[in-house]
Amino acid sequence: MMPTPLPAVKPTEPHAGSQTADPAGRRELTAAPLTGIVDTHFHAFALTTAGAPGSRYVPAYAAPIESWEAAVAPHGISHGVLVQPSFLGTDNSHLLQVLANRPAQLRGVAVIGADFAVSDLRRMDALGVCGIRLNLVGTDHRIGEELHPLFDQLEALSWHLQIHTDHGRLAEVLRQLPESLTVVVDHFGKPAVPSEVSGLVAGQHDRLYVKLSAPYRLAAGCGAEDLAARWLDRVGPMRLVWGSDWPCTAHEPAQTTSVSPAWLAQWLASDTMTEVVLTDNALSLYGF
Repeated sequence: MMPTPLPAVKPTEPHAGSQTADPAGRRELTAAPLTGIVDTHFHAFALTTAGAPGSRYVPAYAAPIESWEAAVAPHGISHGVLVQPSFLGTDNSHLLQVLANRPAQLRGVAVIGADFAVSDLRRMDALGVCGIRLNLVGTDHRIGEELHPLFDQLEALSWHLQIHTDHGRLAEVLRQLPESLTVVVDHFGKPAVPSEVSGLVAGQHDRLYVKLSAPYRLAAGCGAEDLAARWLDRVGPMRLVWGSDWPCTAHEPAQTTSVSPAWLAQWLASDTMTEVVLTDNALSLYGF
């Protein structure tokens, strides 16, 4: 099956700290100093009446990028990573338009199919996409061979693979992925029990990042601070990032608390470690 061409995206006039692309499509970032915390996991989308086939949940509202900005700004959050929501499938047009309009402030994580075109990946790269999300929730969690060419392209672009699993399924997914591929796990890795963390990533410390996000999506008996402590012990502070999960789809009442990383700042041992987790690690991982 031939891949569907991406729609044209016309960026607005770039401002100070924006990015340009060379003829090969690689990002060339100009100075864009971070001024605050990076929210590494949020969504923005227009109102839609129908989701992609197999969608478990389709919000009955729009989530404009301006609403995210208004929600997070009081908490010292200045930059963000826009993640393609599962109900939009591989239609990344809204995500790419938002990235085009805010090149210094945002990076993106897209969703694509196995019928991808390398030219599309390069154009996404030029707009600020730096990873692909693989949402395995509700599936058998098998990684098909048809995705191996995609993994090769992720490595060629220095992108990462972001994975979202059912509770307790992370270990089997990691075993199926190339050891050289940088992997980012959603929502504390969603263990079924806290003790799973100690055995999840043996031998993979140098390629795994963990998003401390969406504690309301955790299994019963798995607390955010407990899991954060276990991950800190397992992979160290340089492999942890924070995300709001705004607008908390299917858990919208959590919006008012999810946008504040205060619990994390109170829990981490020092101001230096807090800055590493809330800002510095995202700078490295997402190429701000």
